Amino acid sequence: MAVILNCLIEILKKPAIGEIFSELAIFFAPLWIALAVGLFVGWAWRPSWAVEKLGFQNSDSSANEEKTRVGSSVNLPSRGSTMEEKEVIASRPIMPEKELAVSESDLDRLCRLVEERDGGPTWHKMMEKSLPTWSYQAWRRDPEAGPTQYRSSTVFEDATPEIVRDFFGDDEFRTKNGWDDMLLVHEILDECAATGTMVVKWVRKFPFFCSDREYIIGRRIWNVGRTYYCITKGVPNDVPRHNKPRRVDLYYSSWCIRPVESKRDGQMTACEVLLFHHEEMGIPREIAKLGVRQGMWGCVRRIEPGLRAYQLVRSSPDTGPVSHYVEMARINTKFNAEEVALREEETCEDASDLESDAEAKKPQHWIGNVPKVLAIGGAVALACTIDHGLVTKAVIFGVARQFARIGKRL
Repeated sequence: MAVILNCLIEILKKPAIGEIFSELAIFFAPLWIALAVGLFVGWAWRPSWAVEKLGFQNSDSSANEEKTRVGSSVNLPSRGSTMEEKEVIASRPIMPEKELAVSESDLDRLCRLVEERDGGPTWHKMMEKSLPTWSYQAWRRDPEAGPTQYRSSTVFEDATPEIVRDFFGDDEFRTKNGWDDMLLVHEILDECAATGTMVVKWVRKFPFFCSDREYIIGRRIWNVGRTYYCITKGVPNDVPRHNKPRRVDLYYSSWCIRPVESKRDGQMTACEVLLFHHEEMGIPREIAKLGVRQGMWGCVRRIEPGLRAYQLVRSSPDTGPVSHYVEMARINTKFNAEEVALREEETCEDASDLESDAEAKKPQHWIGNVPKVLAIGGAVALACTIDHGLVTKAVIFGVARQFARIGKRL
């Protein structure tokens, strides 16, 4: 330590400021290099005990057991297949109604988020951009537990809610057009033809210092009129886990797509997309927030050109049939907003009843424990008025405990 201090003193004695800064840069350079190497190595190398703490399965036996369980219901591609083969599933089972991956409670949650009455923290604006053909605003908030939550509003001019719904649901176009360049693999694992509910698998590309991420996502769309509530969230599954890509379990990304007035002429020719997103990527919260802040606009600005290209493809007479993803996205469940409000009122009433029951079960401190309160209170008063010595107070408090035991039995 003394050697380091002597070196710093010698550097600061230099006559010129330029020499001081150059000497300091040379002095601290090895420290910064060591720090960068340490962060990189620590992130790339994760010890087995940490992996086990995070719930990842490393043994081949557990993976084989899970593969056996899901083999009868999910036709997973072999490891040697190409990406094109992975994106096509030969046969998909029909999901029973009682086992739907997305339920009405998810719709209720999205409705509360859209109406800003979910009871969460206040949203703080972090970005606002406006271009002639579209505009974008973004907010974020940090709950006490869990990852940072993001909310955005994107308004596209000259776009219908139906085309925007199909655009965001068409995974084949995502990879073909490249507007979502992070999506590497997509495949349908399960579906319900009656409700349009799907379970899909995504593999998304992350930066070089992180492993890619795998998502098992449940999807379902409700609509009231021309407003569409699109639920997308991570769902429990039996798909085998692997160290790479890393599985993301906590994932929520849902939209409300609705027609709005155009800023040009006031007609209902524009479309707004309200997005609510959060996920647990396995990255420290502050680092994840920094990454989102730096890379958000670069990702968002690719959406509008992708949408315009999708409109051109869909309007062309030579375009073939839509993808199966779009066919499923068009199977929507109609709902009544009053029914959602009624369910929320019933939930609030049930919560109030539970609180009332809990309040009624609480002990009556001042009625049921009167002898104990009187004994302790009298001992405290006696200790504070007769003597200020610690020994006397200790004796009196010991007597008070004896009186309290007697009071319990009364």
